[in-house]
Amino acid sequence: MRLIAAALAGLLALTGVGACSSTDRPDGSAVAVAAAGGDRERKITLTRWDSSRQWRRGDLAGTTAGDGRLAFHQPVGSATAGGRSYDVARWTSPWVEPGYAFTELIASWSARTPKDSWIEVKVRGRGGSGGRTSWDLLGRWTSGDHHLRRGTVSGQSDDGTSVAVDTWRTSGLSGYQLRVVLARRAGAAYRPSLDLATAMTSRLPASAGPTSAPGAARGTVLQVPRFSQMVHRGHYPRWGSGGEAWCSPTSTSMVLGYYDRLPVPRRYRWVPDGHVDPWVDHAARMTYDHAYDGTGNWPFNTAYAAPLAGKAFVTRLRSVREAERLLAAGIPVVVSIAFGPGQLDGAPIGSSDGHLLVLVGVRANGNVVVNDPAADSRRRVRRTYDRGQLERLWLEASGGLAYVITDSAHPLPNPRAATNW
Repeated sequence: MRLIAAALAGLLALTGVGACSSTDRPDGSAVAVAAAGGDRERKITLTRWDSSRQWRRGDLAGTTAGDGRLAFHQPVGSATAGGRSYDVARWTSPWVEPGYAFTELIASWSARTPKDSWIEVKVRGRGGSGGRTSWDLLGRWTSGDHHLRRGTVSGQSDDGTSVAVDTWRTSGLSGYQLRVVLARRAGAAYRPSLDLATAMTSRLPASAGPTSAPGAARGTVLQVPRFSQMVHRGHYPRWGSGGEAWCSPTSTSMVLGYYDRLPVPRRYRWVPDGHVDPWVDHAARMTYDHAYDGTGNWPFNTAYAAPLAGKAFVTRLRSVREAERLLAAGIPVVVSIAFGPGQLDGAPIGSSDGHLLVLVGVRANGNVVVNDPAADSRRRVRRTYDRGQLERLWLEASGGLAYVITDSAHPLPNPRAATNW
């Protein structure tokens, strides 16, 4: 669960991370796409680096790019973490200008961190006058937890910017740079690496606007397996105790299950026999943010899913209609909502300050089919929600947050074949 604060007059305030809706350029940058109707004021830009050419456009300091990956090559500095010494290398992106004054940025990544290695992701910005902010740390991440505990650093509000778990907030900046630090145990030879980094910037209105009309996925329902977070109540207090705290790793696991990309059994053999869906316990452990104290860190979830499925990132979408383009391509979408009593008809729980579920389809009448992990059993996970209710709760609570997880058989829709991606 990721907490999302309630605002005045019964509306839900925009907080948190995530989003995607952009046109990718050959150099890895992206431009915001003008949307139609009520979407027009939802400014969202996703920039991604995932090819050797794109990595090489940045500053390589002890790193090398090849076969689409950015990898540790040789140390250019050192760091200390957990009382141990590490060699570090770095990559810094070019300056990115989305074309408007953005107020939030969320980074995500796909990385390999063998043995005792890890990555850090940092960001800095500049305003229209050219003044630069300091570098802020968005997260220190490792795929395991035997050597280092992954976490974020909220706060860092020293120059008009701040970090809220995994979201970088600004008063309105014109550009940014992303920096990735790759670290390995001092003297070691293994090479941490990345095959994807993304940064989503946005500037959004507080209200959702009119409900979108049904689109490309009308009549489509993807056969995503159904997992319940509630059957894990009381599991592993050190990683959040299951139950309502595990909506994010449960939703992520449903998408991995749909692609037949759940982790192999040896990865979760530490889970006792008799635990239902032990891969959910494993996902909770591998997505846990030890500083935030929860499994709801959005980039940590996509970073967990990416090496298993193929690609994954955090983004924002402007509407259910935009999400339908992904559903029509066979890609389920994890979204973040929040709601009060009576605001979501048919929900298995009465309210939530922050909840994730999976969009799996759209009925003929336009209502949305979901896998809601808050149900008390697998059988009750599949639900149909009113389109207008769900869209408003999604856009006003998290700004349209989405986890987009893909495999080789389900690539993203061709951005040049559509007008709003």
